[in-house]
Amino acid sequence: MVQSELSRRGLLAGLGGLGIAGVLGACATGNDDSSPGASSTTLTLQSSLSDADPKAALTKVVAGYTKTKVTLNTIAIETFRAQLPTYLNSGNPPDVLTWYAGSVARDYASKGFLLDVSDLWRGNGPCAGYSPALKELSTAADGKQIFVPTSYYWWGVFYRKSAFQQWGVQPPTTWDEFIAVCKTIKSKGAAPLTMGTGSTAWVASGWFDYLNLRINGAEFHRELLAGKHPFDGPEVKNVMDHYKQLLEYIDPKGRSYSWQDAVTPLASKKAGMYLIGAFVTTALPATVGDDLDFFRVPIIDASIPVAEEAPTDGFFASAKSRNTAGAKELLSYLASPPAQQEFIQVSKSSNLPTSQKVDTSTFSPLVQKGIKMLNESAAITQFFNRDSSDQMQTVADTALTKFLDKPKDVNSILAEWQASAKKVLAS
Repeated sequence: MVQSELSRRGLLAGLGGLGIAGVLGACATGNDDSSPGASSTTLTLQSSLSDADPKAALTKVVAGYTKTKVTLNTIAIETFRAQLPTYLNSGNPPDVLTWYAGSVARDYASKGFLLDVSDLWRGNGPCAGYSPALKELSTAADGKQIFVPTSYYWWGVFYRKSAFQQWGVQPPTTWDEFIAVCKTIKSKGAAPLTMGTGSTAWVASGWFDYLNLRINGAEFHRELLAGKHPFDGPEVKNVMDHYKQLLEYIDPKGRSYSWQDAVTPLASKKAGMYLIGAFVTTALPATVGDDLDFFRVPIIDASIPVAEEAPTDGFFASAKSRNTAGAKELLSYLASPPAQQEFIQVSKSSNLPTSQKVDTSTFSPLVQKGIKMLNESAAITQFFNRDSSDQMQTVADTALTKFLDKPKDVNSILAEWQASAKKVLAS
C-alpha cells in the first residue's frame, strides 16, 4: 500500500485549514479512562532513542506513568533497526516499541507482527480526531490502525548564519545557485557539505530522496520505493548524475563519521551545510543557538511540485504482547498532550507534537520556519525506509555508500541495487 500524495490543498484543508500542524497533528485526545483496563503485569518498552537528550526525555516521560510498571530498554538505533524483526517475532516480545509511521510500519504489519490498535482511533480514543493524512500513515493494508504517532519533524539544509555572512554567500533557491555556493565555500577553505555516513549510512539517503523528489517528483519517488520503477532506470541515473556533482564538496571525513559526529564541523564552521532532519538541534552545542538556520533543498526542475520530507515518529505494539490491554494503556499515555510536551521539552528537540493540545506558541523561530515550509509544500514524504521498509533501507545503504566511495561504478552499483531490491520486494 503506497501512501497517496498529499497536495498542498489537502495539507491546508485537512481539518478546516489547519495547515501542517493540523493535518499531521489535529488530535482530539480522550482521557486515559477510555482505554482498556489497566493490568498489573509489567510492560516492556523497547526504545531506539539512544542519544542522551531523547533518552533522558523518554525516561522521564515513562517515569510519570503509574498505572503499570514499565521496563524501558534503550538500544542503539542501528542495532535496534537490525534486530526489530527479531524483537517482534520472538516468543516473549517487548510490549511497546518506538519506531516510524508509514510504509515501514505497514511492512511489519503485513507480517502479522503488530497489534491492532484501531480502538485507539475511535470514539474517545487518544487519536480519534487525527486527520485522514496522519491516520493513513498509521494504517495497515487491511485497513486496521497499527501505529500511534506522537511527533514529526522536517528536513532541510542547515547552516550557520554567521558563517554564511563570513563567506559572503546567501541561501540558494536553485540548483545552479547551490553549486555556486558550494564552490565559494570551498574556496574559503571549508568543506561545503558535511554528511555522516560511517555508523549511520542511512544519512546518504537524504540526498537521494531529495534529488529524486526535485527531479522526478513525490509520486515517482513513492512508486520507485514500492518497486514500480527500477533503480537502474534512466530516472534514477539522472538522480545519481546530480548526486555525483555534490561529491567534491562533501567532507571526505564523513565516511567515518556518524550523523552526530558530522555536526561538529558545521558547529565549528569547518563545514558549511548539512542536509539533515531537525533533530540536528539535539546534537549542536548551546553556543550555536540562534545562529542556526536552514533552507529547503534547492529547486532543480521548476515544473516539479515541491515536496518535503516530514518523518513521523511514535510507537507500535507487538501482536504477541502478553498484556495487550496494558500496551494500549501505555500507548494512550504516550500520545497524551502532557507526555508529548514533556518529551519535546526535555529532549531539546525541534520535533513538533502530533497533539494540537500542546502549546507551540513558544517554539523557536527555527521551528516556526519549519512549519511554514511544510505548509507551503505541494507534497509530503517520510524518508527512504519509512516510504519503503527497513530491509530496503539496508539495500540503499549498501548501494549509496559504494557510490560515495566509487562513483565511477555507478551503473553497476545501480544494477546491483535493483537486483537486491527485487529480492527484498519478492520476499
